[in-house]
Amino acid sequence: MNKVLLIYPATEKLGWIRYFQLPPLSLQQLAVVTPENWEIRILDERQEKIPFEESFDLVGITAMTHQACRAYEIADVFKKQGTPVVLGGIHPTVMPDEALTHADSVVIGEAEDIWPELLSDLLNQKLKQKYQLPIPTDSHLYLPWKEKSVFNRRKYVTIQMLQVSRGCPYDCEFCVTSNYFGKSFRYRCPEDVLAELRSFSGKLTIFVDDNILGDPERAKPILKRMIGMGIKWGGQASLRFAEDQEMIGLVAKSGCIGIFLGVESIEGEFSSLSKVGSKSSAADLIRRIRDRGIVAEVSTIFGFDDHDESVFEKTVRFMEKAEVSIPTYHILTPYPGTSLFEKFDREGRLLHKDWSHFDHSQLVFKPKNMTSEQLVNGMKWANQESYKWSSIGKRVMKGPGKTTHLLYNILRRGGL
Repeated sequence: MNKVLLIYPATEKLGWIRYFQLPPLSLQQLAVVTPENWEIRILDERQEKIPFEESFDLVGITAMTHQACRAYEIADVFKKQGTPVVLGGIHPTVMPDEALTHADSVVIGEAEDIWPELLSDLLNQKLKQKYQLPIPTDSHLYLPWKEKSVFNRRKYVTIQMLQVSRGCPYDCEFCVTSNYFGKSFRYRCPEDVLAELRSFSGKLTIFVDDNILGDPERAKPILKRMIGMGIKWGGQASLRFAEDQEMIGLVAKSGCIGIFLGVESIEGEFSSLSKVGSKSSAADLIRRIRDRGIVAEVSTIFGFDDHDESVFEKTVRFMEKAEVSIPTYHILTPYPGTSLFEKFDREGRLLHKDWSHFDHSQLVFKPKNMTSEQLVNGMKWANQESYKWSSIGKRVMKGPGKTTHLLYNILRRGGL
């Protein structure tokens, strides 16, 4: 039987935090559509070592930008041994020619529908250098899934993960989603989503969508049918969903215990709320979510061109005033494939193109209205200020789900 190894690269040693990670769902989706004449193995390098000494007919490696250097290292070893290598994921998607210097083939964009063809071509010695389907333009999404996960439950905080939607109509200059996964929200049909949810035996479920509530009219039917299932779930969404009182109610009743909210910036043109002319303040919307018993993790970004050194103090105090459950700070990262990357590259503001540093925690460009040291030190100060034990204590006492809330804050503190 033919053997394929699918790898999720590790970029750092996580220590005890590795047990609070999520498995790579994209690789499981590929496993579902792999023909039966292939023996498939999925390896998460965060949890186990790569068996370079074993023999495989194909090695597939997925990579986000910060994983690209490690993915290339792994690919080079297998290629040197004579094993065919295919690279996929967002970085090879936006940099396919670069990826091909380390691989025999690259999958550009979504891989599930083209994976069986790639495997067939390999067996027939007709492997193409690039595989790419047209960028989706419809509103419907079909994703393969199976009732039993391929991952070991003991290695992760949960293995109950699923995806409901892809694509995005908001053409944010720092995001690649709309350029490669469609400029509209695509949703799975509610029946398919509910069937997958019913196949889970545990309670904690994570939706890995970029914005699960992006299209309220498509999301609401799914949430309504989740009510009463006894599910506890977390996901990611834009804060603007909280303007819809019905939506907040459905999110709470369906079992949401925590949600990651992208605010980008608390003020200025890069605030996610400014793009839709919100009538409510960000603080008011956050409180609406917390008042329904949902832990609100709020993410902001430092380093936009309208930011100066005052942004750090303003943002930390905003987080306190809004009684955010878990504040999260990132440094602006101009990922390749985005208009922001093209702009900074054109202006000569990129410090380098060492992809291992493109992880939204390290500075890779020249800021406009502050020095590099001010941006890096401001980021460190914001994290230290928000994750003092006294600050954590205040948040936990005011917020919902105190045990879960405290654990999540401790994990965030430990990961700084």
